[in-house]
Amino acid sequence: MIYLISDTHFGHDKEFIYKPRGFKNVLEMNATEIKNWNKTVTPNDDIYMLGDFFLGTDMNFIKIILERLNGKIHLIIGNHDAPAKLKLYRECSKIVEMAWALQIEYNHRKYFLSHYPTFTADLTANNPQKCVFNLFGHTHSKAKFYEDKPYMYNVAADAHDCTPVSIEKIQEDINAEMKNRGFINEIFTNNNRQSKT
Repeated sequence: MIYLISDTHFGHDKEFIYKPRGFKNVLEMNATEIKNWNKTVTPNDDIYMLGDFFLGTDMNFIKIILERLNGKIHLIIGNHDAPAKLKLYRECSKIVEMAWALQIEYNHRKYFLSHYPTFTADLTANNPQKCVFNLFGHTHSKAKFYEDKPYMYNVAADAHDCTPVSIEKIQEDINAEMKNRGFINEIFTNNNRQSKT
């Protein structure tokens, strides 16, 4: 199974981060994010973390949290991922891949994974098989779509109750949004029933 999340901001002890998420303090946020991650992601699942995993420079804290998290972590570098953290990430066996951006294909659809919202498509051809959908974080918005664009989907913790979101759920949300906006066609709905790649 494939899951995605971004902007967990583990250890970020600022009210403007944890209070809008419904937490009294950073310790409560950290504990809930770990619990939600591990009840969703199994040790054998792939999880794409799209940046801003941790805040602060307490490397021992980072190591402890990383050891507690399930899954094979594919890390996209975010704006708070400083060189010291990147060095630690490279040495961590839980992190299987690290890049500034990645492209994956799932269920015959292409996804460009980035920390920042990135324009990758316009759907003028009305054919999602030719579209590259952008999955992003960074904005700390609770909205799932960037500026109401149905091909730019927000996977950040803020938009998903601090829980990783499955790629199947992402596809369902995109389908519904595209249908509501008149972009969906028979090719798209048939494509959604085809086998996974």
